[in-house]
Amino acid sequence: MENYKRDSKYWVGFSLIPGIGPVRFNQLQSHFPNLAEAWAAGPKELKQAGLDSGTVKSIVTSRPGISLDVEMEKLDRTGVQAIISNSPDYPKRLKEIYDFPPVLYVKGTLSPRDDWTIAVVGTRRATNYGRQVTEEITSDLVKNNVTIASGLARGIDTIAHRSALEAGGRTLAVFACGLDIVYPSENAELARRITLQGALVSEYPPGTKPRPDYFPRRNRIMSGLSLGVLVVEAGETSGAMITARLALEQNREVFAVPGSILSPASIGTNKLIQEGAKLVRDYRDVLQELNLTVATHQMEMKDLVSGSETEAALLKQLGHEPIHIDEVCRSSGLPISSVSSTLAMMELKGLVKQVGAMNYALAREGREEYTAKVE
Repeated sequence: MENYKRDSKYWVGFSLIPGIGPVRFNQLQSHFPNLAEAWAAGPKELKQAGLDSGTVKSIVTSRPGISLDVEMEKLDRTGVQAIISNSPDYPKRLKEIYDFPPVLYVKGTLSPRDDWTIAVVGTRRATNYGRQVTEEITSDLVKNNVTIASGLARGIDTIAHRSALEAGGRTLAVFACGLDIVYPSENAELARRITLQGALVSEYPPGTKPRPDYFPRRNRIMSGLSLGVLVVEAGETSGAMITARLALEQNREVFAVPGSILSPASIGTNKLIQEGAKLVRDYRDVLQELNLTVATHQMEMKDLVSGSETEAALLKQLGHEPIHIDEVCRSSGLPISSVSSTLAMMELKGLVKQVGAMNYALAREGREEYTAKVE
């Protein structure tokens, strides 16, 4: 069994102890061969790992009251997965931020498609304008293979989640509490639907009740999971503005929908644009800024035209150094008409590129995943 699976219950155990965050986890991992040994360690060994006296005391006093088996059974019972940060299932983009949660609790399914995630956030008191804009932009983004992340709050968050689901897309809801507690409670059915077309996500284990200070912290996860944050409507000191600030700190793009200078709901978004956020009129502005327009076209082509044995044979002949089509024909033993038409289709699908004078090369890494599909 992989180490990350064997150690999961110890990660969950440490995540339940106050004062244990990414820094402390790193100290424990650096000092001990595995977290099982760290869990069994005494005060002296914990201090040798570099933990301060307060943290050591917190571990020693909290540990006896935590049953790891009971905690794992609780996760199974509630349908929640605990994904630890050294697992291959942990979102790669989230791990780029400096204070990523060591354990991510997930209900539903994370997907490779979530690499293209945009967080859509805004006021809890959405205007008719904000509602319409959120519905239209969100629907169009998911139709272009973008996953929508938000916080399940009233207003813009709820509209974004529902619009993504109704358009047949994926959406991620980031909680500021355990995943067994839906807040606000009127979104319980929406949360259930999200687990079928995406996932509920939290850094807090089941049973954790929402607290005011948890909401700003969960916003860093929303932006951390995303390529960028789209703010639709927001007051000047709202949670959506906090998310936008966190996105900038995480080197994410910030997008904002302009609004009337007379509307309190647009004070924040207009200010973001004034400070350099990308002004968004429709979904195309988001795709273009993130350079997803070409990638979307290539994905559509790959879905429309399945792989063939000829394409697989040509991929074996191509590398990152350009090669002339005549050489491809000789090395593959295929007729020029077949090679020419197949290379043209592969170019449309984004698998190869023509480098002048009928010379071709691989467009990007992907030979292995492609050949696996056609074998």
